[in-house]
This record gives sequence, structure tokens and C-alpha cells, in this order.
Amino acid sequence: MSKRNVTVRMQGDYEYEAKNLQGNTVAIDMYDAPQKRAQSPMDLLLSALGGCASVDAVLMMRKKRRQIDDFFVELEGTRNDGIPAYYVHIDLKFVLVSPDAKEEEFAKVVALSVEKYCSVASSIKSTITFKSEVRRPS
Repeated sequence: MSKRNVTVRMQGDYEYEAKNLQGNTVAIDMYDAPQKRAQSPMDLLLSALGGCASVDAVLMMRKKRRQIDDFFVELEGTRNDGIPAYYVHIDLKFVLVSPDAKEEEFAKVVALSVEKYCSVASSIKSTITFKSEVRRPS
């Protein structure tokens, strides 16, 4: 099995930075507007889902030799009113601007992308385990 590693480090009470092994970083904050400068963890989950599904959809359309003038995904997550405020429903709207793509073929590509190939969509359904550790300053 393949593994990925990310470290999330506190920068301030409401500010964090996530870094992978290659040194790529993502800023995260929990501020409300107008102080917000980065995406929240829940925004990042939507972004990860949209990005993952997009790559496969675009590659499949390119494999069909369709011209892509523009492509984007609009995501809307509806959250639980209580705590935790998890997503109870996520809507994805895939938009392809193309002079030669057919609606039916694009719909099939999108379904395959989300339901079969997107690792993020599958991960939302996965089991999550955790542990904790307290370290003393050295």
C-alpha cells in the first residue's frame, strides 16, 4: 500500500500550515471574513475533491480527443447544524466548454471520475483512526 505524509503545524491560534514531504505548503486559517487569508479545513476538503475529480475528467476528455476551451467545477457543501459540522451533502457541478464534446459522453466521464477514480471521493467514505502523544520541550 502507498502512503502519503503531511505535517500540519500551528502558526497561531487560528493559523496553520500543512507541509508534505516534498516541502509544498498550504496555508490554513479558521478566521471569519474579513480576516480570512486562507482556506479553512472544510474548504480544503471541497478543493481536494474538486481537484481530484477534475484531473480524471479532463484526462478522459483529452483521451477522447475533445477540445477543451475551459473547464471548472463549482462545489457546494451543506454542513450539519450541530457539532461536528460535517458535510451532509456535497454538490459538484462540472462545466466543460468545448466545441466538440457531447453532453452524454461528458456526463459518463464525470460519473466515472467521481464514483470510480477520485481517491478523495472514496476517502470521504473511509475509516479514520487516530492516536495522540504529548512531548515535553527539550
